[in-house]
Amino acid sequence: MEENITIAIIDDDALIVGLLHDYLQYREGLEVLFTAQSGAELFLKLTTANVAPQIILLDLRMEGMDGIEITQRLKTDFPDIKIIIISSHYQKTFMGFILKTGAAAFLPKGISPFELVTIIHTVHKQGYYFKEDQLEVLREQIPTKVPRPVLENTMLLSDREIEVLRYICHQKTAKEIGELMFITQRTAEGHKNNLFAKTGAKNIAGLVIYAIQHNHIKVEELPII
Repeated sequence: MEENITIAIIDDDALIVGLLHDYLQYREGLEVLFTAQSGAELFLKLTTANVAPQIILLDLRMEGMDGIEITQRLKTDFPDIKIIIISSHYQKTFMGFILKTGAAAFLPKGISPFELVTIIHTVHKQGYYFKEDQLEVLREQIPTKVPRPVLENTMLLSDREIEVLRYICHQKTAKEIGELMFITQRTAEGHKNNLFAKTGAKNIAGLVIYAIQHNHIKVEELPII
């Protein structure tokens, strides 16, 4: 039996915090460790808690430290925590900047609680969540005059690595990739580490963007959640 995904909720709206806590706490597979109404309260609880949450649900606009500042500090001090930003100031054009700060997903506050639960599980498993229209926006935000990279032969991806990269884009885990390619999970992890080293990507989302930019996969091939 898998352990519950542990969550913290950060929002300066006490009503939102209460409603989210009450809904998520009783969903199978989830556990809300704590809530906070400011960045200062969040970091106090993180430094004193016995266990850090695996995922933080974070508002973008708050008094004092805003969601961007909190995300940047979390990625420095608590890099293993995945961050889902949920904001009433949601705009798809913010995607590139939000992604660059280190967030795993960016969602509007009007999202349904049921869909949010699905996204939490996706982020926990895959490390990111994007809708197709968000990926399109990210592509549009890439400058049109970006020079074509000149790669040394030693930096080119092998056919095996490209195959692993495509499976990663299809949200397959290392275990699933190993089964599909008839290799061990450890070998699949090795290919994945090589992809990070060769592409310079910092996370799974970076690998997806790399794959799109280098025509290893098309946006329409990506799974729509």
